[in-house]
Amino acid sequence: MIKQIPNCLTMFRIVSVVAVYLSFYVAAPFGHWMAVVVFALGAITDFFDGYLARKFDALSDFGRMFDPIADKLMVLICLVMLISADVITLAHLPAALIIIAREILVSGLREFLNGREVTLPVSTLAKYKTSLQMIALGCLLAGPTGDALLPGLLTLGLALLWLSALLTVITGYDYLRAGLRHVQS
Repeated sequence: MIKQIPNCLTMFRIVSVVAVYLSFYVAAPFGHWMAVVVFALGAITDFFDGYLARKFDALSDFGRMFDPIADKLMVLICLVMLISADVITLAHLPAALIIIAREILVSGLREFLNGREVTLPVSTLAKYKTSLQMIALGCLLAGPTGDALLPGLLTLGLALLWLSALLTVITGYDYLRAGLRHVQS
């Protein structure tokens, strides 16, 4: 029973993406705060599912497959949502597009290498990147409502978005370089 907890957390994260999306479009300020809370719960499960899977020796094919999918869904859907709501404006669109492109490219690279029975371990810097993205997205999901309560929250979210875009480029390059070594050999 306890070995199923990590997989349940991963599934919760996938379902929470839908809940964040629906909450965000409920009238502000309630909808934005609800989206932030659900997003935060989903982001926290990203840490705990992996931690518990390792602690209880409950690593599974399900988790290996769906954990990265849950991460990508959360980040990509939130970015598209924030772009469409003009929270991420044209000036900050390049940062969001860098993140979106990297997530798609690295996912494709991992899938390709998986067919060759090669895995790319997640780097420590990539874990920091994911954490930074989650914090940035949480700040941005609060939107103008959050900025009214905590002045500067949107600015912080946008600055962290750019910083995570920089880490995205660095980690994307690292994965691409490592992946190409396997393709050439």
